[in-house]
Amino acid sequence: MRFLVTGLNHKTAPVELRERLAIGQDALPETTRALLARPGVKEAMILSTCNRVELLVSHNGLEPHLPEFLAEHFALDRGVLEPHLYRYQDEEAVRHMFRVAASLDSMVVGEAQILGQVKHSWNVARELGAVKGPLDKLLQGAFSAAKRVRTETEIGSSSVSIASVAVDLARRIFGSLEGKKILIVGAGKMSELAARHLMQHGADSLMVANRTFDRAVRLAEQFLGEAVRFEELHARAHEADILITSTGASETILSVEQAQEILHRRKGRPVFLIDIAVPRDVDPKVNELEGMFLYDIDDLQQVAASNLVDRGKESAKAEAIIAEETERFRRRIRTIDIAPVLVDVQGTAEELRQAELHRQRQLLQSLTPEQQEAVEAMTRGLMNKFMHMPLQALKSAARDGDAAALETIRGMFEKEYGHKAAGSAEGADAVSAPEPESERDGESSKT
Repeated sequence: MRFLVTGLNHKTAPVELRERLAIGQDALPETTRALLARPGVKEAMILSTCNRVELLVSHNGLEPHLPEFLAEHFALDRGVLEPHLYRYQDEEAVRHMFRVAASLDSMVVGEAQILGQVKHSWNVARELGAVKGPLDKLLQGAFSAAKRVRTETEIGSSSVSIASVAVDLARRIFGSLEGKKILIVGAGKMSELAARHLMQHGADSLMVANRTFDRAVRLAEQFLGEAVRFEELHARAHEADILITSTGASETILSVEQAQEILHRRKGRPVFLIDIAVPRDVDPKVNELEGMFLYDIDDLQQVAASNLVDRGKESAKAEAIIAEETERFRRRIRTIDIAPVLVDVQGTAEELRQAELHRQRQLLQSLTPEQQEAVEAMTRGLMNKFMHMPLQALKSAARDGDAAALETIRGMFEKEYGHKAAGSAEGADAVSAPEPESERDGESSKT
């Protein structure tokens, strides 16, 4: 089991750095191909969200140097990047990905969006042929672990979401949300959830602007709102009391000058801005303007953390499930890894059986076809019975990670039979030929 995860997230890196590594949906396949081409990488998947960028690979034992890949691909100085990176390998990598999929490593513990994001990255990698072996099994194990956490605990039911934080902050600014107008820029799921919460708590109406106008129309229809063409955004922005942005733009869509124009047209009435995008949609300096209350994704994280109630009991349940599923996967992958050894050992036993039959070929020729079939069945049955315990011992040693037992059992077959068993007559004679008494005694004295 050779897995490696390298990345950064909201805990280790500020949004200023995360936005420089953000990978758009259009660029994800190309970046995944580039990672797969890295020396030593056998399988690869990239998870890029507003809160994390992670490279997950299986490798052949040759260190893939993933920090170097990130620095080169995003034209970043390694000295700036590496202090913010984390690295997990093998079982720790498995545990980390299980926790990520189960939303135990999320900004808002228990939120549901991350599982869909992991599945999307998995689907992209599978379509490219970048995930097809052990890494595929790891990710399917992560989905199973996430399902157990979701169904067997209440970790998601009491989570403080970004949407609920948005409602609380808006209430602090406006006192009441009654009659307030919302403008969503972009059609992101998190923006939609925030808008839904705001409207459920009194906001009056909603506008949606998106580069693809049809998507703006579809989202606006859900709220009986109005779709706004993207080129009309700045002309209409002053109408909104609450502005939520979540686009995939590589540069800001609202500058300080444009924000000042909005305030001027609103005659000083305050505006609440939620910038959920990474990279950010709104110039951070907008927050310095009087009447502009700007919160980015990291600000919302801090507020969410301060509002969290004690969920220690549910978190402990979830972590216990992750530990169980990690151990289950560890045993499964070791059993899979032992498969070639089992095949080799069974192959050696079959060669011995065939060699012995070959040695007795003259006697067997006098038998009827039915009698020869009976001998064939009997010898195969005896071989399977004799091999049952060694094969079970190999599987048990693999599950338990007992490397010494594995080598002992495997070595016994290689040393005793491997170099002798062959399909030829010469091999048959070598296997069955009687040994001199002194050699047999010497071998007995060694065991």
